[in-house]
Amino acid sequence: MRHDVFGAMPIDELWTLHQTIVSILAEKLEGEKAKLQDRLDELNRKPGRPLTEASRPRPYRKVNPKFRNPERPSETWAGRGRQPHWVSELLEAGRNMDEFRIA
Repeated sequence: MRHDVFGAMPIDELWTLHQTIVSILAEKLEGEKAKLQDRLDELNRKPGRPLTEASRPRPYRKVNPKFRNPERPSETWAGRGRQPHWVSELLEAGRNMDEFRIA
């Protein structure tokens, strides 16, 4: 039934209707986005803390490196996270992690 109504409309009217619908949808989506962002901000907030403080990442203390690349001494690794390429390459070559340990 609706197809008949729109099918009978001239292209210019259909295009104007399309632009109106796109504009209305954009406004509604922006409103929904703002509501959701407000809700997220509220959930991130902790009692007694301002919003800006709640959204900051937790500070991590600096971790000193535990391993050094013997071929390139400027390359170090703290032993946390993903292994650097130089560590995995040396291990694959049959070397031992203790060889790279910083005293």
